[in-house]
Amino acid sequence: MEVAVQLSRIIISETSPRQIIFLSEVGGPRSFPIEIGIHEALAIDRRLKGIETSRPLTHELLASVIGAMGGRLARIVVSDLREHTFYATLYIERDGEVIEVDSRPSDAIALGVAYETPMFVAEHVLDQVVAGPADLESQREGLRMRREELAEEIARARRRLSKADELDDGQSQEARRLQQYLIEMQAELEAIEEILRHIE
Repeated sequence: MEVAVQLSRIIISETSPRQIIFLSEVGGPRSFPIEIGIHEALAIDRRLKGIETSRPLTHELLASVIGAMGGRLARIVVSDLREHTFYATLYIERDGEVIEVDSRPSDAIALGVAYETPMFVAEHVLDQVVAGPADLESQREGLRMRREELAEEIARARRRLSKADELDDGQSQEARRLQQYLIEMQAELEAIEEILRHIE
């Protein structure tokens, strides 16, 4: 069984390779996040804002290829979740035949958003990602603990960076490493805070 979903939120942090989108059940209460890459997130965001690009992006190229071959993208399904990785399937209709194409969810959703294609999630995937009240509270607690760990680690890294900046140029490599580490931790902290705002 498949459940109709829609893109309900997109969280973009340009300092992190990990972006987050939320898919929500159409007419229902269930919602869950998927991590995607920065390029796919920006493509989705541009499309939602109606920003045109001078040349076709990857999902636009794929749509053009489907159309040029006489096909039509009928629907997109987030079809599986294995070892913390989501899988999606494109269902393309052509000459009375339905062709199934394996896809990353990020590419499939970018395509779906761009061309207003119906999106679905397999019921067994929703069962895995949408927790009950007890599991949800456990997830909240885990995120809160990670938030505290990150805040402490960020404070320590800032102290170390301050000391490195006071030393001579021979320590500049260490300072650059600490700066990158801080950027990555801050991006993760922002993502956790956004997820907590969504589920608390």
